[in-house]
Amino acid sequence: MFTRLILAATINAITLSIPAYAQETPETWFAQGRAAVESRLERVQTPKRAKNVILFIGDGMGVSTVTAARILAGQLAGGNGEENELFFETLPNVAFSKTYNVNQQTPDSAGTMTAMVTGVKSNAALISVNQYVRLGDCASMQGNSLPTLLELAENKGMSTGIVTTARLTHATPAANYAHSMHRNFEDDGDASAMSDVGACIDIARQLVEFKALHPDSDGLEVALGGGRLNFLPQVDNADPEEGVQGNRLDGRDLTQEWTQRHDNSAYVWNKEQFDKIDVENTEHLLGLFDGSHMEYEIDRPHDKGGEPSLSEMTAKAIALLAKNPEGYYLNVEAGRIDHAHHATNPHRALTDTIELANAVRTAVAMTNPEETLIIVTADHSHVLTVAGYPTRGNPILGKVIGNDGSGAPKHKPELAADGMPYTTLGYINGHGHRLLDDFESADAIFAHPLNSGRADLSQIDTTAPGFHPETLIPLGNETHGGEDVAVYATGPGSELVSGLMEQNVLFHIMLEALQMEERERD
Repeated sequence: MFTRLILAATINAITLSIPAYAQETPETWFAQGRAAVESRLERVQTPKRAKNVILFIGDGMGVSTVTAARILAGQLAGGNGEENELFFETLPNVAFSKTYNVNQQTPDSAGTMTAMVTGVKSNAALISVNQYVRLGDCASMQGNSLPTLLELAENKGMSTGIVTTARLTHATPAANYAHSMHRNFEDDGDASAMSDVGACIDIARQLVEFKALHPDSDGLEVALGGGRLNFLPQVDNADPEEGVQGNRLDGRDLTQEWTQRHDNSAYVWNKEQFDKIDVENTEHLLGLFDGSHMEYEIDRPHDKGGEPSLSEMTAKAIALLAKNPEGYYLNVEAGRIDHAHHATNPHRALTDTIELANAVRTAVAMTNPEETLIIVTADHSHVLTVAGYPTRGNPILGKVIGNDGSGAPKHKPELAADGMPYTTLGYINGHGHRLLDDFESADAIFAHPLNSGRADLSQIDTTAPGFHPETLIPLGNETHGGEDVAVYATGPGSELVSGLMEQNVLFHIMLEALQMEERERD
């Protein structure tokens, strides 16, 4: 019954517009996702119901990222690395997810997260609306919003929470609670960049006004992450940490409104305040620990105001949400894996991935495996490669050192055809292409000798946190990858995570797990 109601709501959300792909509509995406779950149910014993669902997203955490992080974590612990396993890799059920958007072969985070939390694939840069919405056009949103798992959980009386190291208004966390014609409409100061902002409200307001926008809900119980400036007015010294102006043009301080709108609520912006939160007496917690994105894990100890780790935020969220006997839905995002990759900075991408594994371990330790479905996946991949023929145990962030004719490790790095060493990890594109950086024109590039095309890494410590490998194709930012991503799962309903699936099937798996509880109560 619950699924049929949502399907009906989705069908009703479809406008009379003619879709770009006649065979693919929000209705068919939803129906195909449900059919995939029904097919899996025929092959497994009826899974137990789930009281709670925790969805972990490693933003940009493709298979090559997981492999490299696994090796780095093992080497940091004193081993060779290759034999290591990240904690979430030990979860019993594994699948692969196809990540493309309706209109893009290589996806973005808005479209991918929309698929996971609504059961419907959509276009890139759209937040929990269907493929008929025109990018940046508020008028086109009429009737085209998609119900999210968080909204459905709130309507059932469950508690809900979001934890992220990115801005809370960024694409992945926003898809849980907001509906927007553009992922960049994070605060009202972004309205000028929209083609037609109309009467649409920005993403930050949708978070704070969630209760008013959804009368059957009591609002999110937990929202922890970055993005403080999107909630603060554009007045001098609005930000308590940096003393800068906020981004809001409407003069509103949404952090104050959070506590005004919710009983027994709290707002915190630094680690000291976070640590002092009384979980038992706090029902609604908003934490905004940076003006924009939170620090990378290795930089976090140097943050001016102090920031909690992803594991610490996960633990606080679970402790607060678990008070509700009706259960909870929690989304935890390691958002800065993606940003480090865009900056061609593998060290920070991998150490943030390791911290995500720590957060998953924390969640498993704090929950009952008989009642909590935990899913760990990525929204998309990146163009990180693990290549060369390095010997076993060679530093994953280091230069390639191979084996000699007898199979024993050599004593110096391998050399490429240009006579210079190269790293195991690299990117196919992004900033760091030396030809682009060092020459003023294409003519100057092609007039130069071949061996000037790469930097000589002989005296460079490529394992340093600030090292950026060279790239093949010069771009201002490295891009996402289009390959499938892995899905790891444990708990009731996790048996449905198997094989190759469309990304929107994950919503239907989570819904099925929670629906079982509904059936048992009936």
